[in-house]
Amino acid sequence: MKVHFLVPGDVESRASGGNVYDRHLGPALVDRGWEVVVHHTVPDLDAHDLVLADSLVVAAQAERLLESRAVVVPLVHMLFDTPGERELLTTAPAVVTTSAWTQRCLVPAVDPRRIFVAPPGVVHHHVQEAPAGHLVCVAAVRWAKGQDLLVGALALLTDLDWRCTLVGSLEEDLRFVDRLRKQAADAGIADRLCFAGELSGADLAEAWTRAGLTVLPTRTEAYGMVVTESLVRGIPVVASAVGGVPEAMGEVDDTHPGMLVRTEDPAALAMALRRWLSDAELRRWLRRAARQRIASLPRWQSTAARVQAALRAAAGAQP
Repeated sequence: MKVHFLVPGDVESRASGGNVYDRHLGPALVDRGWEVVVHHTVPDLDAHDLVLADSLVVAAQAERLLESRAVVVPLVHMLFDTPGERELLTTAPAVVTTSAWTQRCLVPAVDPRRIFVAPPGVVHHHVQEAPAGHLVCVAAVRWAKGQDLLVGALALLTDLDWRCTLVGSLEEDLRFVDRLRKQAADAGIADRLCFAGELSGADLAEAWTRAGLTVLPTRTEAYGMVVTESLVRGIPVVASAVGGVPEAMGEVDDTHPGMLVRTEDPAALAMALRRWLSDAELRRWLRRAARQRIASLPRWQSTAARVQAALRAAAGAQP
């Protein structure tokens, strides 16, 4: 079968979670026998063309997609709550969400029988163990990702040995980055904080290799791919208990392979980090749990299988 896959124009150049998802999904569908035609803009569509549309495209081009009368399956990484998006979601024969949390956000506006949850997959990586004090935060440096909360927490830990690397774009919110640098300088920890910028390829792989702990102090997150990207490398995570993050963290023997903390609470984050840095037994347990979690993390072929089910359901629902 053929599907038109509508993705953002920056899908190859920007390392957002949604873009990474889309870059993996297309080839995984091809591996399952699909003809996938990727578009960076909405093309001229025939009335019964099958279309898989990234949520950014849906938010920007919902009216055009509705007018096309194509069979549109929205791929919901995040919700923008625009009128056209709401209409498309409520009328689509099938909807794909990348987390169960997002699915719950859509109900009851969207019939849950039409929602297919397809969590992001992971790729196998070498499992390594780096020094406990080497912290990494992989996220675009902007307010929603909460790096100011992380700096506030680290300012309470100057008596401990740590270094923290912020891996993520510094271009999305320049004022926030400037405030963050000043916050670190005022707290006396600027020399222990590295603004690495957006990394890819070997540079990103090297940053992961040096990471003893991943910290995600995010204020909002539909899933949190960085959590599973960390765990598949055997690296424990300290993260905000928001959105789909607990789902991404998962459980090993009824406990999380990391620590979840309240968001907007630098003191709670600092307490979790202090436990990690000062309790060797806790570190051993969390590292073991992270390695055990690898076996239950979804692979990209299982993600593609769920999306395929949605596409087939949508195609079969047409007269």
